[in-house]
Amino acid sequence: MNRQDVLARLRAQIAQGRALVGAGAGTGLSAKCAEAGGVDLLIIYNSGRYRMAGRGSLAGLLPYGDANAIVKDMAREVLPLVRDTPVLAGVCGTDPFRRMDLFLDELKAMGFAGVQNFPTVGLYDGTFRINLEETGMGYGLEVDMVRAARERELLTAPYVFDPEQAADMARAGADILVPHVGLTTKGAIGAGTALTLERAAAVVQEMHDAAKRVNPDVLVLCHGGPIAEPEDAAYVLAHTTGVVGFFGASSVERLPTERAITEQTQAFKALSPGR
Repeated sequence: MNRQDVLARLRAQIAQGRALVGAGAGTGLSAKCAEAGGVDLLIIYNSGRYRMAGRGSLAGLLPYGDANAIVKDMAREVLPLVRDTPVLAGVCGTDPFRRMDLFLDELKAMGFAGVQNFPTVGLYDGTFRINLEETGMGYGLEVDMVRAARERELLTAPYVFDPEQAADMARAGADILVPHVGLTTKGAIGAGTALTLERAAAVVQEMHDAAKRVNPDVLVLCHGGPIAEPEDAAYVLAHTTGVVGFFGASSVERLPTERAITEQTQAFKALSPGR
């Protein structure tokens, strides 16, 4: 799907007063249902597989598999099912065992419309994060990956975690920025530690403003932490300026799945056999 066509479609949604919605898809069924619900962007990355296997999303940052190989494998399940929605690949831009230029060409040839930077070292902090930066596995490689993707006319929708990163990604040519305010809360395997919703809105605004100063045309969505349900996203959109939508992964596929299967099973268990 052509990058310019996708951007034109997204801007038309904004002009009609509609929020943009991006969704992570860990299975073909998740992608199919999200498309039926009218999602604007689909993103597949390794955490989706772990999440829908009942593990926390942070499993995608741990050494349980080759993240970039998993995305290629997931593509066989998702891409043939999606009819009219651009699908982005979650790319581990710090992967030291891949020629990133060749890998991006391969993803484009497979039918991906764009990329997102996941797994991302942006979710690490403390001394461990400092050591990653010091040993050549830092966030700057993810910025480089986005820049290379942009040169290939792939749509780019990177996660950013602070105003400096937001500005860096905007300079690299990012089309869409996704300020990430932490692991999604709620549900059976959601985080228990998160920003308040009020603070999350302020943090998203700070990243939005930093990116817009570099590129006024960049689109900004909110994601993560306490922004778990539609009413949470509504709060953030109402308390920010210029943020045009929401990106959800756990929010779109894990939380609804947990509720639906649990409630359906309870309904069957409530039945009484006839005498």
